[in-house]
Amino acid sequence: MASAAVHQSQSSKTETYTDNKRKDDIRQTSIVAGKSIADTVRTSLGPKGMDKMIVTGSGEVIITNDGATILNKMEVIQPAAKMLVELSKSQDIVAGDGTTTVVVIAGALLKKCLFLLSSGIHPTVISDSLHKASQKAVDVLTSMAIPVELSDRDSLVKSASTSLNSKVVSQYSSLLAPLAVDAVLSVVDSIKPDLIDLRDVKIVKKLGGTVDDTELVKGLVFDKKVSHSAGGPTRVENAKIGVIQFQISPPKTDIEQSIIVSDYTQMDRILKEERNYILGMIKKIKATGCNVLLIQKSILRDAVTDLSLHYLSKAKILVVKDVERDEIEFITKTLDCLPIANIEHFREEKMGRADCVEEVSLGDGGKIVKITGIKDMGKTATVLVRGSNQLVLDEAERSLHDALCVIRCLVNKKFLIAGGGAPEIELSRQLGAWSKVLQGMESYCVRAFAEALEVIPYTLAENAGLNPIAIVTELRNRHAQGEINAGINVRKGQITNILEENVVQPLLVSTSAITLATECVRMILKIDDIITVR
Repeated sequence: MASAAVHQSQSSKTETYTDNKRKDDIRQTSIVAGKSIADTVRTSLGPKGMDKMIVTGSGEVIITNDGATILNKMEVIQPAAKMLVELSKSQDIVAGDGTTTVVVIAGALLKKCLFLLSSGIHPTVISDSLHKASQKAVDVLTSMAIPVELSDRDSLVKSASTSLNSKVVSQYSSLLAPLAVDAVLSVVDSIKPDLIDLRDVKIVKKLGGTVDDTELVKGLVFDKKVSHSAGGPTRVENAKIGVIQFQISPPKTDIEQSIIVSDYTQMDRILKEERNYILGMIKKIKATGCNVLLIQKSILRDAVTDLSLHYLSKAKILVVKDVERDEIEFITKTLDCLPIANIEHFREEKMGRADCVEEVSLGDGGKIVKITGIKDMGKTATVLVRGSNQLVLDEAERSLHDALCVIRCLVNKKFLIAGGGAPEIELSRQLGAWSKVLQGMESYCVRAFAEALEVIPYTLAENAGLNPIAIVTELRNRHAQGEINAGINVRKGQITNILEENVVQPLLVSTSAITLATECVRMILKIDDIITVR
């Protein structure tokens, strides 16, 4: 009887035993991979952060400290680590700035999750607690935010400057920040004032000069020369501009075939027909009063030939050829005109008007075509970015894009918040106090979330060459005394009221960073197996 009982207890033990070691190993591998990605970009956080030199497989060299760019160029194999790369892309889409911050926060949360898991807390409990903590964090950040009006240009410039201060081109922030603000405000539509489409701000890069030569052009800029031959015009005033999508060249046969002409008189006749065909088209164009032609690039045949350029120059029509297909929408919106697909549809009412179209020489940088003084100009803006070499030029474009995104965030959600690690340390303090009210495992998880947020001020201090432990401890004390805007002033190497130092950022950047980082960590936590399908 006794032996039967022992046997039964042994069999029941065998039935209930499950091996969770593999699941723990998979989860741990995913978390460690995510942490390593975060550690890669952590050194590039903040105004004193380091830059990364990225060498692509084709030998292209990129120097940047933009988190989204660094992660996008990395070849990540581990599936969970790829989630952090996607996380950075998501932040770039939502806010445009804070791409490094969101990955660093996610890395710190993963590190805390590893500790909680080793303490025996179930992943689902941790996941639910992190979700509650992130919701509470967003409420705290919203209560700290300062409302801002779009008419307050100084506040907008300060926000753009803060995003530029951590970039390679930070010394030019005093030029690029106001330029970004003016560009975004010029494309705000009164019908939909909260929606900004950054495709309405075109960035044209031109090698040569320095970043100081960057300018906002109220009009259009083409990174190419005027297609002139036989002394065609390079400057036209009171321009009537036609945007055409057809070719001013001899027609082709509908099917692929060759025609052999052996008789010279027949050859002369063909050439004469071609001349008459082109001349007829140009006469129709000239009859409408058009004096500037923007010709879309053609994949079928040459958009213009030497003969048609010769006749166009005789007709005193300025020609810009090889306009890219995807630029047509922006051009027509700016000029308030319609693209013309057929010579028979060429009408005066379909053209745009401008005070001046001219070819401008940029010294060693070559030439560009500028269209200024556009009548009834659409809600668009063009920024001409200059740089002494391709690396600076590309980084200036990326930095300017971040600044434009920051202003777009403020148009969408008109609230500012302090920078310099101030919101993170305040969140850490308030969530730490809230965790004491909670009960059970939830309390431990929320406290871990609060501690993880201290990674931002800690990293800012570390990258600036300060003593991170001393700085974060003092920062914590200042916030405990009620100084919610106390932050790390990396230029002075001490803690100051960061709002007085004009270090501000949009509320949307901070809230989306916390929310997206938490979502990503929760997803990684819930992974207990990786299944490869071939």
